[in-house]
This record gives sequence, structure tokens and C-alpha cells, in this order.
Amino acid sequence: MQFVVNNNPVTITSIAPDMTLLQYLRREQNLTGTKEGCASGDCGACTVLIGQKSSQGIAYKAVNSCIFPLGSLHNQYVMTIEGLTHSMASGELHPVQESMVNCHGSQCGFCTPGFVMSLAGLHSNTDLQQVSSDTVRAKVIDAISGNLCRCTGYRPIIEAGIQALTKPALLLNDVQNWEPSVPLASTTTLPSLALENANYFYWQPESEAQLQSLLVLHPDARLIAGGTDLMLEVSQNYKTLPKLIDLNTIANLMKISVDDKQVTLGAAVQYSELEIALADLSPEFVKLLGRLGSRQIRNRGTLGGNICNASPIADCPPWLLVLDAELVIGNRRGDYRRDMLSNFYLDYKRTTLAAGEYLAHIIIQRSALSQPLKLYKISKRYEDDISAVMGAFRRDDSGKFFIAFGGMAAIPKRARATENFLNQYANDLNEDVIEQACNILAQEFSPLGDVRASAEYRMAMACSLLKKACTVFTSGDTIAGVFDHA
Repeated sequence: MQFVVNNNPVTITSIAPDMTLLQYLRREQNLTGTKEGCASGDCGACTVLIGQKSSQGIAYKAVNSCIFPLGSLHNQYVMTIEGLTHSMASGELHPVQESMVNCHGSQCGFCTPGFVMSLAGLHSNTDLQQVSSDTVRAKVIDAISGNLCRCTGYRPIIEAGIQALTKPALLLNDVQNWEPSVPLASTTTLPSLALENANYFYWQPESEAQLQSLLVLHPDARLIAGGTDLMLEVSQNYKTLPKLIDLNTIANLMKISVDDKQVTLGAAVQYSELEIALADLSPEFVKLLGRLGSRQIRNRGTLGGNICNASPIADCPPWLLVLDAELVIGNRRGDYRRDMLSNFYLDYKRTTLAAGEYLAHIIIQRSALSQPLKLYKISKRYEDDISAVMGAFRRDDSGKFFIAFGGMAAIPKRARATENFLNQYANDLNEDVIEQACNILAQEFSPLGDVRASAEYRMAMACSLLKKACTVFTSGDTIAGVFDHA
């Protein structure tokens, strides 16, 4: 595999492909400006920029290198803190670095490279010189939402980001026009990239046909797209992932199709792409994505991964459950089956996916997306935190309720009994009916207690969210409390 690090082409043939980019940069390239803080994608100290060619040059995104698999870098560009200055003429500081100095944005300095790279990623793709100061500030805060300053010095960092954005965007074309020196061989049945040694392999199929051929040979291989959860097995649990198949170069799995009847989302579509595609179709979900994870996580994480990970506290499944989303599942023989998401989860971390199967697409009906929807997330931190309770509520044009929860059972689950009760009173919803619905909800779910919330707290919050959603749907009060997000 071949890629570029700070304008220097790199060719690798033997390094273990489940090595993280952070490990590679520090151990093999001696680029120690990129730090390890949490090794889980939470603190941002390891942030680097990953670039891909576009019609305007190199399009960069900020990512967490501590959970970025090295094998996913083929034909891409890596920019670290050391590369920013080198990319400027005569070694001058990058505008973000200069602003951090001017605004005294660095204290102990450990987190500073991550902040700089997050802001440089924003700077490279954004021209905000003619927009309101509130918009600029919001963009800066979004960019650094995944960066933790243990010295609590956020004010000067935000000021530095705002100041840097008064200067024109950079980095679009600062990397040399590079192509792999020796194009890797490709066949119709196997992908072009194979990174192997005696104990590992990492493939990047370019089509579903190639993916299916690999699954015939290796039905036990792990599939990786964003890897924001899977790579924690490496960085947190010190496991090895000997067989990895990367889905990021399969165009069909990264497509978003919208027609008059339905929206079809590729399983490998990243959250940051969903934010753009669904901005008008499901603004409530786009708002939730801002709380699902940091900008670095949203630049890598995928909807398919959130579904197939089968976590009971995943944020996206409750939304998809109330929309009656349908899954398109492929297999190694080239066949496809369709299944409702509500049938997909069997038990804790268990789904209907069999060996050699993969999630290809998620289908949502436009009619469901057009109906009133509320998504409420309860978590200890407002941003970049895992849900204690996730509630999703939809009411169709006839008054019928659709209700789903995460964090309340071993799987993300529809509240069928509660729905059926409320739907008997679709035209006569009052406080007494809602209170009875809460009693049914308490019988329908038996949540567990853990470090995030006790069982009693989860139950109380679920009932509170149900009451809130019913109030919003019946009265039109979109706030219905101190916050509209929980």
C-alpha cells in the first residue's frame, strides 16, 4: 500500500494492518507531535488530517489517529502537526498556529497539536469571512468539540479559531501531485490492495463482487468501515484483528439515493455525509448527530456500523426503528435479502447476520421522514457521550404513534404495547391516558443499572421522555421544558 505523510510518499508491504495510524506515526515516522491521550477517540490529542483528491485539490478531514487503521490509508494523504509549518512558504506558521500564539491558546501544550489540527481541518475547507460572527463561532466550537483541554482553557482556543478563519482557506493544494509509483494489480474477483504477512491480511475491495469473493474465502473476516468502535479492541483491549476487509472503497456502499418514495443509504456512508444529505429530510436526526460523537468521529463513523455493532445504547437504531426502516443484506453468493430493522436484533450483541453476510443498504420511506419526529438523548455529558437512554417518537398523519428506546433493554427496541395503547386514544390524548401509557411502558421494559444510570433512573427518564413527546405532538409546544433535546 502507498500513501503520503506530510508530502513524503510512503510504501508499506509488511506492517500489521491493524496497527493504528497513531502507532505508525510515532514509532515508524518519529512524528511525536501527535499525542496519545485516551486511545479511544474521546480526547482529540491524536487528531490528524486525512486527505483525498477532489476536483479542488486535496479535501481534508480531521480524524482520531488512535482508532484509525493503518490499512485504510491506501492512496490517501496524512497531514500531522509537523507538516503544517512545512507546508507554508519559508517555514512560516500556519494561520491556526499563528492565532494560537497570538491568543495564548496553549497552556500545558499536550492537547495543543490536536486542537491545531482540528482547526486546520476547518480552515482548509471553510470560507467564513463573509458570514456572521455567531456562525463562525459555532463552526469553531463544532470543530473542536472532540478535543479535551485538561487545563480548561477553551476561551483563548475558540478565539484563536475565530481569528484564524479571517484568513483565506489553505491546504487544498499544498501536497504535491502524487500518484502511486507502481499501480497495484487488480482482477475482477479480488481487490487491488492486499497488505499481508504471515499472520494478518487487510483487503480493500473496490466492488461488492470483490467483497463477496473475499467472504467466500474468509467468512470469518471482520468488516471495517469507520472502525470507531471496532478499533477499540486494538487500542483499549490490546487484541489483534488478523482478518480485516475495508468497505471504504466500495462505491455502492457509500451512495445516498433519494427519490420520490424512499431514501436509500449505503451502509458505509459516514455521518458527516449524512449531515449534508439529510439536512432537509430529517433535521431532527442531523441535530442528534451533533451529540452522537465529535467531528472527528462523525468524519469516520458510519450508519451501518452503528446498526451492526448491535449495541443496546446506539443512538441511530431507535430513530430507524420508528421510521420502519428496512435493511438490504448481501451475502458471499451475491444474493440479497430484505429485512425490517425491527426483526434484525435477536439479543445482546446478536443479530440475524450469518457468516458471509453484510449490511449493504438502509431504506427509509419518504412519507415516514415527513411526519412529526422527536429524538431525545439522555447522557451524562451533553456532547460526545454515550446514551443512558435514547428515545425516538414519531406520529403519523392519522395520529398513530411509533416509539422506540435504546438503553432500556438488551437490544434497541420498539415499545409495541405502549404504542398500541396510545393508538386507541389517538384523538383523545390527555394527561390520564399518558400516565396510563407510562405504566404500560414500565411493564414493557426492565432496564439494567450500570455506571451510566441506575435501572430506576432509566425507567423514570423513559417515562418523562414519553410524556414530553406526547405533549409536543398534541400541543405543538416544541420546547416543552428547559431543553428541547432531552
